Amino acid sequence: MAYLFAGSKRSRCCCKTGKKKVKPITEFKGAIIRGDSTLKRLAIVFTGDEFADGGSFIAQTLKEHNAKASFFFTGHFYRNPAFKPIIQQLKKNGHYLGAHSDAHLLYCDWSKRDSLLVTQGQFRADLFNNYAAMQSFGIAKKDAHYFLPPYEWYNDTIASWTKQAGLQLINFTPGTLSNADYTTPEASNYRSSATIWNSIESFETKRASGLNGFILLVHIGTDPKRTDKFYHQLPALLQLLKTKGYKMVRVDELLNMSVN
Repeated sequence: MAYLFAGSKRSRCCCKTGKKKVKPITEFKGAIIRGDSTLKRLAIVFTGDEFADGGSFIAQTLKEHNAKASFFFTGHFYRNPAFKPIIQQLKKNGHYLGAHSDAHLLYCDWSKRDSLLVTQGQFRADLFNNYAAMQSFGIAKKDAHYFLPPYEWYNDTIASWTKQAGLQLINFTPGTLSNADYTTPEASNYRSSATIWNSIESFETKRASGLNGFILLVHIGTDPKRTDKFYHQLPALLQLLKTKGYKMVRVDELLNMSVN
């Protein structure tokens, strides 16, 4: 799968305090895909549906580096008894836990993006069931305002339906291959961990704003056929980002941040 974006930048007012605050963000088809690109902060986001083989390693690595991350899981993932310990550990460690659809539905056609594959009723039911599964871990809707769509694939209508449900759609920031860590060697779109690493390092080096405001997506687990697990690069990645001066924050901290 290849994901191409031409996001639009705009500013949002934050008027809750009565003060004029503006936070520059980048959006694409109604989803926020990048935070403030002027500040050296980024959010590492992990998604999960049927695999969680990297969970313990990721949790321990984040703890050792005193870094916070965000995790978006399907209802299927939240209900899996085998995944309960890692979900509880991530919550205890203060990471952001959010929704990724209940049954990991494909919302719209891969080639005809405007063509929906679900009705609004099916979308809302799936979303409701995802949040119902999260309730068993004490995660309420108000605690998980940001929704990351399954397959990271959506359109304007999905963004609008998400807003009507009182949530904000987000997606990963394009430009690197981090999201390709799910690919398996026999597939034509396979990307090795070395290739993924080089794409991140190259983007950071060659772009004036580097990875500022990035939502960098990695999977918490992948198919056993992929033995070259990119999450094993997380210690080196965190060290690189620290060396470059970045601060790793939760996605809600990244996107709620305002600039006077």
